[in-house]
Amino acid sequence: MPILLADSIMPGVNPLRRHFVEELRQQLSQLAASARRAEEDARESARSMATESEKKENARVMLEYGSLATAHGKRLRKTQAELQTLDDFIKAGVPDYNARSPANVGAIIDVATEDKQGSRERTFILLPVGGATELPGPGGDGFISVITPASPVGKALMGKRAGDIIDLEVNGQDCVWEVIEVG
Repeated sequence: MPILLADSIMPGVNPLRRHFVEELRQQLSQLAASARRAEEDARESARSMATESEKKENARVMLEYGSLATAHGKRLRKTQAELQTLDDFIKAGVPDYNARSPANVGAIIDVATEDKQGSRERTFILLPVGGATELPGPGGDGFISVITPASPVGKALMGKRAGDIIDLEVNGQDCVWEVIEVG
């Protein structure tokens, strides 16, 4: 059953954090619905070949539709599992952070990055699922990247506080990042 992310579900949680969790949940729900429709369409296409003789002639096509339906089914189950993990995270209580908090699941983390292309700032939200998803800010104001504790960037940022410096490799390049803020 879907969770509505109202104040009563996440009392006292920073509205920005609530917005991003809600955005991720909405995107995962849309992915699940899309996978469900695609699976159903592929199964129906495999079943609805016009006649028995056409089915024999088009056995390869039927097999391909069946394989496609299976793949969409796997994508649906994976997305449903991610939704359940996110719902469990919400039910357990999305943590709130202050300026001295170490980064953990639920944190919004601002970092200054330095690499061969120069310096810039990036903002991430560390969530249990949804890695590499780009979420729009409130009112379409910018984007934030979702990282998970299992990702290399997530692992590097876990437990870090404002002012910490981390060395990591991103896309084959050595980078130096400074944690500006955990919120």
